[in-house]
Amino acid sequence: MRIALIAAPFIAVPPADYGGTELFVAHLAEGLKKNGVDVVVYANGESTVSTERRSIYNESQWPIKMSEQTWVKHLNHEAWAIQDAARDCDVIHLQSAQALAFSRFVKRPMVLTLHGPHEPKLSEYYAHYPDVYYVCISDAQKKTEAMPRMRTIHHGIDINLYRFVEQKQQYLSFIGRIAPLKGTHLAIDVAKRTGIPLKIAGDIQPVNREYFEKKIRPEIDGQLVEYIGLADLHAKNELLGNSMAMLFPIQWNEPFGLVMVEAMACGTPVLAMPGGSVPEVVRDGVSGYICRSVRGMAKRVRDLRIEPASVRRYVEENFSEERMVRKYVDLYEEIVRERKTEQAA
Repeated sequence: MRIALIAAPFIAVPPADYGGTELFVAHLAEGLKKNGVDVVVYANGESTVSTERRSIYNESQWPIKMSEQTWVKHLNHEAWAIQDAARDCDVIHLQSAQALAFSRFVKRPMVLTLHGPHEPKLSEYYAHYPDVYYVCISDAQKKTEAMPRMRTIHHGIDINLYRFVEQKQQYLSFIGRIAPLKGTHLAIDVAKRTGIPLKIAGDIQPVNREYFEKKIRPEIDGQLVEYIGLADLHAKNELLGNSMAMLFPIQWNEPFGLVMVEAMACGTPVLAMPGGSVPEVVRDGVSGYICRSVRGMAKRVRDLRIEPASVRRYVEENFSEERMVRKYVDLYEEIVRERKTEQAA
């Protein structure tokens, strides 16, 4: 069985720092390879995933500075990748909605993993492609859609890449886009309420520059609040591993939130607001706490009673790369069987 994984051309697979979807593609590709599945990853030329790789754009382009032209590059990459994959791949696995349009021109079955939040216009678009197999990354996300061929597969990570730290330091961490919906300002509020230092890592995209300058930068003093910029895997291990807790005060319906799993893999509990997937990822009192307010989050910070070893064990049992890969392999095999049955009829 040969599987094509098609990522966008803007961020390497795996990403150097920012790139949740690209990190997912890397974990899936490596896991499939370990399970004997033939995989080809379509991404940009800076990608280092150890499977077969193909690209027409050599370099990453992030942050995107010419947004009005990005759709041209994205469309060209998707069209080329799908045409190439259709020659010898059994299943073509997409990560972006616009690529679905090319399913009309190839006979290979397609899978689309939904990485973003629910948008009514996209759901209307998906309705035109009922033969595509859709993967939701949380049950919360799945409840907002209505496609006929749909299932939930939670993300998983290679836990061996994350260093377990039992003895934590007295600081809080935040990793994510510096954006209102991610609640960076609320994480700062928690630090101010508790007096416990907060270390922030994340991408400042152009659309959120004003938010950073007005709401975040004035609070950065290098003592109570520190901004360390983007975080690669090594920096994530240091920041999350040594942190007493990671704050995830989201203000939207999070589709999944891969960084929550990364933190827990380091044995670090997650304190999160309850939007979207959070109740599926954080088990209250076991791997962290679900908090209804900043005040409640600050109270939990002052009274953390979760053992790092139990947090790590929870991730191993529920969000391992092996578990995710097994579910995707089951899906691919099901698709191949259905296609053979259709062809034989």
